[in-house]
Amino acid sequence: MGEQEEQVEGSAGASEVAFDPPADLATRSIRRELTLWYASNKRDLPWRRTSDPYAIWVSEAMLQQTRVETVKEYWPRFLERFPTASALAAAEEEAVLEAWSGLGYYRRARSLQAAARVIAEEHGGVFPKDLGAALDLPGVGPYTAGAVVSIAYDVPAPLVDGNVERVFARLFGMEGIRGSGPLGRACWAAADHFIERLEGAVSPSVWNQALMELGALVCTPRAPRCEECPLASACVARARGNAVGIPRPKPRRASTEVELEIYVIERGGRWLLEQRPDGGLMGGMWQFPTVEVTSSGLFPDELAPELSAAVEPEHDLIALSHGITHHRIRARVRSARLATKGEGAAAWFAPAEAADLALTGMARKVAERLAPARDPLFDGT
Repeated sequence: MGEQEEQVEGSAGASEVAFDPPADLATRSIRRELTLWYASNKRDLPWRRTSDPYAIWVSEAMLQQTRVETVKEYWPRFLERFPTASALAAAEEEAVLEAWSGLGYYRRARSLQAAARVIAEEHGGVFPKDLGAALDLPGVGPYTAGAVVSIAYDVPAPLVDGNVERVFARLFGMEGIRGSGPLGRACWAAADHFIERLEGAVSPSVWNQALMELGALVCTPRAPRCEECPLASACVARARGNAVGIPRPKPRRASTEVELEIYVIERGGRWLLEQRPDGGLMGGMWQFPTVEVTSSGLFPDELAPELSAAVEPEHDLIALSHGITHHRIRARVRSARLATKGEGAAAWFAPAEAADLALTGMARKVAERLAPARDPLFDGT
Protein backbone atom coordinates (compact mmCIF):
# COMPACT_ATOMS: atom_id res chain seq x y z
CA MET A 1 0.00 0.00 0.00
CA GLY A 2 1.55 3.25 -1.11
CA GLU A 3 1.59 5.95 1.52
CA GLN A 4 4.00 8.40 -0.11
CA GLU A 5 4.13 10.45 -3.30
CA GLU A 6 4.58 8.65 -6.61
CA GLN A 7 7.87 10.27 -7.57
CA VAL A 8 10.91 10.19 -5.32
CA GLU A 9 12.50 13.64 -5.42
CA GLY A 10 16.18 14.37 -5.17
CA SER A 11 17.59 16.24 -2.20
CA ALA A 12 20.16 18.98 -2.48
CA GLY A 13 23.53 17.77 -1.28
CA ALA A 14 22.43 14.14 -0.97
CA SER A 15 25.15 11.67 -1.98
CA GLU A 16 24.52 8.45 -3.84
CA VAL A 17 23.46 5.41 -1.83
CA ALA A 18 24.70 1.97 -2.79
CA PHE A 19 22.74 -1.29 -2.70
CA ASP A 20 25.02 -4.30 -2.21
CA PRO A 21 23.00 -7.32 -3.37
CA PRO A 22 22.97 -10.25 -0.95
CA ALA A 23 24.19 -13.67 -2.04
CA ASP A 24 21.66 -16.14 -3.44
CA LEU A 25 21.44 -18.07 -0.15
CA ALA A 26 20.73 -14.89 1.82
CA THR A 27 18.19 -13.77 -0.81
CA ARG A 28 16.31 -17.06 -0.52
CA SER A 29 16.40 -16.90 3.29
CA ILE A 30 14.96 -13.36 3.34
CA ARG A 31 12.25 -14.34 0.88
CA ARG A 32 11.28 -17.44 2.86
CA GLU A 33 11.18 -15.79 6.29
CA LEU A 34 9.24 -12.75 5.13
CA THR A 35 6.57 -14.66 3.19
CA LEU A 36 6.06 -17.13 6.06
CA TRP A 37 5.60 -14.20 8.42
CA TYR A 38 3.14 -12.53 6.05
CA ALA A 39 1.01 -15.66 5.79
CA SER A 40 0.48 -15.62 9.57
CA ASN A 41 0.35 -11.88 10.25
CA LYS A 42 -1.26 -10.06 7.32
CA ARG A 43 -4.24 -7.83 8.03
CA ASP A 44 -7.66 -8.63 6.65
CA LEU A 45 -8.13 -5.53 4.50
CA PRO A 46 -11.12 -5.26 2.16
CA TRP A 47 -9.06 -4.61 -0.98
CA ARG A 48 -7.19 -7.85 -0.32
CA ARG A 49 -10.41 -9.78 -0.85
CA THR A 50 -10.63 -8.87 -4.52
CA SER A 51 -8.58 -9.48 -7.64
CA ASP A 52 -10.34 -6.66 -9.55
CA PRO A 53 -7.50 -4.42 -10.82
CA TYR A 54 -9.76 -1.35 -10.83
CA ALA A 55 -10.74 -1.82 -7.18
CA ILE A 56 -7.11 -2.43 -6.22
CA TRP A 57 -6.03 0.67 -8.15
CA VAL A 58 -8.60 2.83 -6.36
CA SER A 59 -7.36 1.56 -2.99
CA GLU A 60 -3.77 2.38 -3.90
CA ALA A 61 -4.72 5.89 -5.00
CA MET A 62 -6.57 6.47 -1.73
CA LEU A 63 -3.79 5.04 0.43
CA GLN A 64 -1.28 7.63 -0.77
CA GLN A 65 -1.13 10.20 2.03
CA THR A 66 -4.17 8.72 3.82
CA ARG A 67 -4.50 6.41 6.82
CA VAL A 68 -5.69 2.83 6.27
CA GLU A 69 -8.62 3.24 8.68
CA THR A 70 -9.90 6.23 6.72
CA VAL A 71 -9.58 4.42 3.39
CA LYS A 72 -11.55 1.47 4.78
CA GLU A 73 -14.52 3.85 5.10
CA TYR A 74 -14.17 5.64 1.76
CA TRP A 75 -13.17 2.76 -0.55
CA PRO A 76 -16.44 0.77 -0.52
CA ARG A 77 -18.54 3.93 -0.88
CA PHE A 78 -16.47 5.10 -3.82
CA LEU A 79 -16.74 1.72 -5.56
CA GLU A 80 -20.48 1.59 -4.98
CA ARG A 81 -20.82 4.96 -6.69
CA PHE A 82 -18.25 4.28 -9.45
CA PRO A 83 -18.03 0.46 -9.74
CA THR A 84 -15.87 0.36 -12.88
CA ALA A 85 -13.26 2.44 -14.65
CA SER A 86 -15.83 3.19 -17.35
CA ALA A 87 -18.31 4.45 -14.75
CA LEU A 88 -15.64 6.69 -13.24
CA ALA A 89 -14.65 7.96 -16.68
CA ALA A 90 -18.25 8.92 -17.50
CA ALA A 91 -18.94 10.68 -14.18
CA GLU A 92 -19.07 14.42 -13.69
CA GLU A 93 -15.91 15.75 -12.05
CA GLU A 94 -18.05 17.40 -9.36
CA ALA A 95 -19.45 13.99 -8.37
CA VAL A 96 -15.96 12.47 -8.19
CA LEU A 97 -14.65 15.31 -6.03
CA GLU A 98 -17.68 15.03 -3.75
CA ALA A 99 -17.06 11.29 -3.28
CA TRP A 100 -13.40 12.09 -2.54
CA SER A 101 -14.22 14.96 -0.17
CA GLY A 102 -12.49 14.37 3.17
CA LEU A 103 -9.58 12.36 1.75
CA GLY A 104 -7.65 15.50 0.78
CA TYR A 105 -5.00 15.84 -1.96
CA TYR A 106 -7.72 16.22 -4.58
CA ARG A 107 -5.22 16.00 -7.42
CA ARG A 108 -5.37 12.24 -6.81
CA ALA A 109 -9.09 12.17 -7.63
CA ARG A 110 -8.62 14.18 -10.83
CA SER A 111 -5.70 11.98 -11.92
CA LEU A 112 -7.74 8.87 -11.16
CA GLN A 113 -10.56 10.06 -13.42
CA ALA A 114 -8.17 11.16 -16.17
CA ALA A 115 -6.58 7.70 -16.18
CA ALA A 116 -10.02 6.05 -16.08
CA ARG A 117 -10.93 7.89 -19.29
CA VAL A 118 -7.81 6.53 -21.02
CA ILE A 119 -8.61 3.03 -19.72
CA ALA A 120 -12.16 3.30 -21.04
CA GLU A 121 -11.07 4.62 -24.43
CA GLU A 122 -7.92 2.59 -25.07
CA HIS A 123 -8.06 -0.53 -22.87
CA GLY A 124 -11.68 -1.65 -23.02
CA GLY A 125 -12.38 -0.38 -19.52
CA VAL A 126 -9.82 -2.72 -17.91
CA PHE A 127 -6.68 -1.56 -16.09
CA PRO A 128 -3.80 -2.76 -18.32
CA LYS A 129 -1.81 -5.83 -17.33
CA ASP A 130 1.32 -4.63 -19.11
CA LEU A 131 3.57 -2.56 -16.84
CA GLY A 132 4.55 -0.16 -19.61
CA ALA A 133 0.93 0.49 -20.54
CA ALA A 134 0.09 1.08 -16.88
CA LEU A 135 2.93 3.61 -16.61
CA ASP A 136 1.52 5.50 -19.60
CA LEU A 137 -1.71 6.26 -17.72
CA PRO A 138 -2.07 9.85 -16.42
CA GLY A 139 -0.96 10.16 -12.81
CA VAL A 140 0.19 6.53 -12.52
CA GLY A 141 3.81 6.36 -11.38
CA PRO A 142 6.18 3.42 -10.89
CA TYR A 143 4.86 2.50 -7.45
CA THR A 144 1.16 2.44 -8.38
CA ALA A 145 1.79 0.64 -11.68
CA GLY A 146 3.90 -2.02 -9.96
CA ALA A 147 1.40 -2.44 -7.15
CA VAL A 148 -1.64 -2.92 -9.38
CA VAL A 149 -0.12 -5.26 -11.96
CA SER A 150 1.67 -7.37 -9.35
CA ILE A 151 -1.24 -7.64 -6.90
CA ALA A 152 -4.07 -7.98 -9.44
CA TYR A 153 -2.29 -9.91 -12.20
CA ASP A 154 0.69 -11.47 -10.37
CA VAL A 155 3.07 -9.81 -12.85
CA PRO A 156 6.67 -9.74 -11.53
CA ALA A 157 6.87 -5.95 -11.17
CA PRO A 158 8.97 -4.23 -8.49
CA LEU A 159 7.60 -1.52 -6.24
CA VAL A 160 8.88 0.90 -3.63
CA ASP A 161 6.64 2.96 -1.37
CA GLY A 162 7.47 4.56 1.97
CA ASN A 163 7.15 1.27 3.84
CA VAL A 164 9.32 -0.69 1.39
CA GLU A 165 11.94 2.05 1.31
CA ARG A 166 12.22 1.89 5.09
CA VAL A 167 12.47 -1.92 5.15
CA PHE A 168 15.20 -2.03 2.50
CA ALA A 169 17.12 0.92 3.96
CA ARG A 170 17.30 -0.73 7.38
CA LEU A 171 17.79 -4.27 6.16
CA PHE A 172 20.82 -3.30 4.06
CA GLY A 173 22.06 -0.35 6.15
CA MET A 174 21.47 2.26 3.44
CA GLU A 175 21.77 5.55 5.33
CA GLY A 176 20.21 7.91 2.82
CA ILE A 177 17.61 10.63 3.35
CA ARG A 178 14.01 9.44 3.41
CA GLY A 179 12.29 10.12 0.11
CA SER A 180 15.47 11.32 -1.61
CA GLY A 181 16.48 10.37 -5.14
CA PRO A 182 19.69 8.55 -4.11
CA LEU A 183 17.94 6.36 -1.53
CA GLY A 184 15.02 5.80 -3.89
CA ARG A 185 17.30 4.54 -6.64
CA ALA A 186 19.06 2.16 -4.26
CA CYS A 187 15.75 0.79 -2.97
CA TRP A 188 14.41 0.28 -6.50
CA ALA A 189 17.59 -1.68 -7.25
CA ALA A 190 16.83 -3.85 -4.20
CA ALA A 191 13.23 -4.30 -5.34
CA ASP A 192 14.45 -5.38 -8.79
CA HIS A 193 16.92 -7.81 -7.23
CA PHE A 194 14.26 -9.66 -5.27
CA ILE A 195 11.45 -9.60 -7.84
CA GLU A 196 13.78 -11.02 -10.50
CA ARG A 197 14.70 -13.92 -8.22
CA LEU A 198 11.26 -15.04 -7.10
CA GLU A 199 10.79 -18.75 -7.54
CA GLY A 200 8.66 -21.65 -6.43
CA ALA A 201 5.40 -20.90 -4.64
CA VAL A 202 6.23 -17.25 -3.89
CA SER A 203 4.17 -14.99 -6.15
CA PRO A 204 4.94 -11.34 -6.95
CA SER A 205 1.61 -10.41 -5.33
CA VAL A 206 2.51 -12.08 -2.04
CA TRP A 207 6.09 -10.82 -2.03
CA ASN A 208 5.24 -7.17 -2.66
CA GLN A 209 2.40 -7.15 -0.13
CA ALA A 210 4.64 -8.86 2.45
CA LEU A 211 7.26 -6.12 2.07
CA MET A 212 4.68 -3.37 2.53
CA GLU A 213 3.03 -5.13 5.45
CA LEU A 214 6.32 -5.54 7.31
CA GLY A 215 6.93 -1.80 7.01
CA ALA A 216 3.39 -0.98 8.12
CA LEU A 217 3.21 -3.31 11.13
CA VAL A 218 6.76 -4.00 12.39
CA CYS A 219 9.43 -1.88 10.68
CA THR A 220 7.62 1.32 11.59
CA PRO A 221 9.16 4.81 11.39
CA ARG A 222 9.52 5.77 15.05
CA ALA A 223 9.29 2.59 17.11
CA PRO A 224 10.32 -0.46 15.06
CA ARG A 225 9.50 -3.73 16.80
CA CYS A 226 12.75 -5.44 15.92
CA GLU A 227 12.12 -8.30 18.35
CA GLU A 228 9.09 -9.31 16.23
CA CYS A 229 10.78 -8.92 12.84
CA PRO A 230 11.28 -12.08 10.77
CA LEU A 231 14.35 -10.46 9.18
CA ALA A 232 15.99 -9.30 12.41
CA SER A 233 18.96 -11.65 12.12
CA ALA A 234 19.82 -10.27 8.68
CA CYS A 235 19.17 -6.57 9.42
CA VAL A 236 22.24 -4.33 9.22
CA ALA A 237 20.56 -1.39 10.98
CA ARG A 238 19.60 -3.59 13.95
CA ALA A 239 23.13 -4.94 14.18
CA ARG A 240 24.39 -1.37 14.31
CA GLY A 241 21.80 -0.44 16.93
CA ASN A 242 20.49 2.32 14.72
CA ALA A 243 17.18 1.12 13.25
CA VAL A 244 15.31 4.30 14.25
CA GLY A 245 17.92 6.51 12.56
CA ILE A 246 17.61 4.82 9.16
CA PRO A 247 16.60 6.27 6.80
CA ARG A 248 17.56 9.77 7.85
CA PRO A 249 14.62 12.19 8.08
CA LYS A 250 14.05 14.95 5.57
CA PRO A 251 14.91 18.45 6.78
CA ARG A 252 11.70 19.77 8.25
CA ARG A 253 9.96 22.46 6.26
CA ALA A 254 8.60 25.28 8.36
CA SER A 255 4.83 25.50 8.45
CA THR A 256 3.08 28.58 7.14
CA GLU A 257 0.50 30.06 9.47
CA VAL A 258 -2.72 31.10 7.75
CA GLU A 259 -5.55 33.07 9.33
CA LEU A 260 -9.00 33.14 7.76
CA GLU A 261 -12.36 34.67 8.30
CA ILE A 262 -15.19 32.42 7.12
CA TYR A 263 -18.67 33.89 6.71
CA VAL A 264 -21.85 31.90 7.25
CA ILE A 265 -24.60 33.73 5.37
CA GLU A 266 -28.03 32.17 5.77
CA ARG A 267 -31.32 32.92 4.07
CA GLY A 268 -34.46 30.83 4.51
CA GLY A 269 -32.51 27.89 5.93
CA ARG A 270 -30.00 27.94 3.05
CA TRP A 271 -26.30 28.74 3.07
CA LEU A 272 -24.43 30.86 0.57
CA LEU A 273 -21.42 28.94 -0.78
CA GLU A 274 -18.80 29.95 -3.32
CA GLN A 275 -16.83 27.74 -5.72
CA ARG A 276 -13.06 27.89 -5.91
CA PRO A 277 -11.59 28.64 -9.35
CA ASP A 278 -10.53 25.73 -11.54
CA GLY A 279 -6.84 24.98 -11.86
CA GLY A 280 -5.73 26.03 -8.39
CA LEU A 281 -5.56 24.30 -5.05
CA MET A 282 -8.92 22.61 -4.36
CA GLY A 283 -10.10 23.96 -7.72
CA GLY A 284 -13.80 23.54 -8.36
CA MET A 285 -14.63 22.75 -4.75
CA TRP A 286 -17.18 24.64 -2.65
CA GLN A 287 -16.59 26.63 0.51
CA PHE A 288 -18.26 29.23 2.69
CA PRO A 289 -17.27 32.76 1.64
CA THR A 290 -13.71 33.09 2.88
CA VAL A 291 -11.25 35.93 3.32
CA GLU A 292 -7.58 35.36 4.10
CA VAL A 293 -6.25 37.67 6.79
CA THR A 294 -2.64 36.69 6.06
CA SER A 295 -1.38 36.28 2.49
CA SER A 296 -0.20 32.72 1.79
CA GLY A 297 -1.95 32.47 -1.57
CA LEU A 298 -4.05 29.50 -0.48
CA PHE A 299 -7.19 31.63 -0.64
CA PRO A 300 -6.64 34.07 -3.51
CA ASP A 301 -8.02 37.59 -3.27
CA GLU A 302 -9.71 37.27 -6.65
CA LEU A 303 -11.99 34.52 -5.31
CA ALA A 304 -15.55 35.83 -5.66
CA PRO A 305 -14.49 39.51 -5.27
CA GLU A 306 -18.03 40.79 -5.68
CA LEU A 307 -19.22 38.58 -2.87
CA SER A 308 -16.35 39.35 -0.48
CA ALA A 309 -16.84 43.08 -0.90
CA ALA A 310 -20.57 42.74 -0.21
CA VAL A 311 -20.28 40.85 3.09
CA GLU A 312 -20.95 42.51 6.42
CA PRO A 313 -19.79 40.36 9.39
CA GLU A 314 -22.04 40.16 12.43
CA HIS A 315 -21.04 37.94 15.37
CA ASP A 316 -18.59 35.10 16.02
CA LEU A 317 -19.87 31.52 15.80
CA ILE A 318 -16.94 29.13 16.24
CA ALA A 319 -13.16 28.90 15.83
CA LEU A 320 -11.55 26.06 13.87
CA SER A 321 -8.13 24.82 12.87
CA HIS A 322 -7.19 22.83 9.80
CA GLY A 323 -4.10 21.61 7.94
CA ILE A 324 -3.34 21.67 4.21
CA THR A 325 0.12 20.46 3.08
CA HIS A 326 2.60 22.67 4.98
CA HIS A 327 0.00 25.21 6.07
CA ARG A 328 -1.57 25.47 9.50
CA ILE A 329 -4.88 27.26 9.23
CA ARG A 330 -6.82 29.02 11.96
CA ALA A 331 -10.27 30.22 11.07
CA ARG A 332 -12.68 32.59 12.77
CA VAL A 333 -16.19 31.58 11.63
CA ARG A 334 -18.69 34.46 11.76
CA SER A 335 -22.28 34.98 10.83
CA ALA A 336 -22.72 37.65 8.20
CA ARG A 337 -25.18 39.25 5.84
CA LEU A 338 -25.02 40.53 2.29
CA ALA A 339 -24.76 44.30 2.10
CA THR A 340 -26.16 44.25 -1.45
CA LYS A 341 -28.30 41.94 -3.51
CA GLY A 342 -25.28 40.83 -5.53
CA GLU A 343 -23.98 37.35 -4.80
CA GLY A 344 -21.01 37.13 -7.15
CA ALA A 345 -19.70 33.66 -7.96
CA ALA A 346 -21.83 31.88 -5.38
CA ALA A 347 -25.08 29.97 -4.89
CA TRP A 348 -27.52 29.06 -2.13
CA PHE A 349 -27.74 25.51 -0.76
CA ALA A 350 -29.75 23.82 1.97
CA PRO A 351 -27.55 21.81 4.38
CA ALA A 352 -28.80 18.55 2.81
CA GLU A 353 -27.78 19.85 -0.62
CA ALA A 354 -24.42 21.04 0.67
CA ALA A 355 -23.73 17.53 1.99
CA ASP A 356 -23.70 16.30 -1.61
CA LEU A 357 -21.26 18.94 -2.84
CA ALA A 358 -17.50 18.63 -3.18
CA LEU A 359 -16.79 20.73 -0.09
CA THR A 360 -13.31 21.73 0.97
CA GLY A 361 -12.12 20.10 4.18
CA MET A 362 -12.55 23.33 6.11
CA ALA A 363 -16.05 23.91 4.71
CA ARG A 364 -17.08 20.41 5.73
CA LYS A 365 -15.80 21.07 9.25
CA VAL A 366 -17.86 24.25 9.45
CA ALA A 367 -20.95 22.46 8.16
CA GLU A 368 -20.52 19.58 10.59
CA ARG A 369 -20.31 22.00 13.51
CA LEU A 370 -23.27 24.12 12.49
CA ALA A 371 -25.74 21.68 10.90
CA PRO A 372 -26.19 18.57 13.11
CA ALA A 373 -29.15 19.99 14.98
CA ARG A 374 -31.06 20.52 11.77
CA ASP A 375 -29.72 17.84 9.39
CA PRO A 376 -28.44 14.32 10.14
CA LEU A 377 -26.31 14.29 6.98
CA PHE A 378 -23.74 16.39 8.86
CA ASP A 379 -23.19 14.46 12.06
CA GLY A 380 -19.47 15.09 12.52
CA THR A 381 -18.48 11.50 11.79
